[in-house]
Amino acid sequence: MSYKILSKKELCTNQYEITVEAPYVVRNARAGQFIIFRAEKDGERVPLTIADVDKEKGSLTLVFMAVGYSTKKLAQLNEGDELVDLVGPLGQPTHIKKYGTVVCLAGGYGAAPCYLIAKAFKEAGNKVYMVMGARTKDLIFWQDKMKNACDELFITTDDGSLGEKGFVTQVLERIINSEKVDYAIAVGPMPMMRAVADMTRGKGIYTEASMNPIMVDGTGMCGACRLTVGGETKFACVDGPDFNAHEIDFDEVINRTKIYKDIERKRDENCNLLKMNK
Repeated sequence: MSYKILSKKELCTNQYEITVEAPYVVRNARAGQFIIFRAEKDGERVPLTIADVDKEKGSLTLVFMAVGYSTKKLAQLNEGDELVDLVGPLGQPTHIKKYGTVVCLAGGYGAAPCYLIAKAFKEAGNKVYMVMGARTKDLIFWQDKMKNACDELFITTDDGSLGEKGFVTQVLERIINSEKVDYAIAVGPMPMMRAVADMTRGKGIYTEASMNPIMVDGTGMCGACRLTVGGETKFACVDGPDFNAHEIDFDEVINRTKIYKDIERKRDENCNLLKMNK
């Protein structure tokens, strides 16, 4: 099976969008699911949430940040190159139904998977607000696509260089104070998703968070992506990635993620040293 890269563009510094030929994956892909790819034969398995699909062309769009060895390797590939393999769709789709008023909150590159999610909620008959947040304007992308996927788009930046200065939670609070919100979903950094959960807790707003801990096999066998939800052990790759945000033990997830990131950083340093010594 060929997984040819059909297009590639740099959205902003170190952040890329690629479209890959994958008709068998696209056929059953739904909002919120992810894939696992390998950029080279002996490379690691890396999960990426599906950002968009074109079922007629049999292609899927992925957005990623080139921060580790494998994503940097992926960023070096160009149109016409092929991925070694690509598996999916994996995980459970986002729970799409008609809630009423839905707020999608995207932090950083979490905006990519939020596009399909917001689009699906709107097609289900919901009133959809999208709130995109990033550190600065250079990290905001897909504005036109997002406008088409929702009823109203809000943008926040930490430095105020685009949209409203501040965080996505302040826009969420304003929406909650102005009308009844029936459902919220947060996709992005753990602290941002926890802040959203803290804000909606006790307000009768069912809230989900799309969890993105370290994954290895994507089938629940390795246990790397385990987390505690409502006092029970869950696996983000097979039980999620979306979970009731009010029941997630965020402290546990954040602490475990720090450990894996330290290991990953040391591994990347060793890989670079081996390349230099060849």
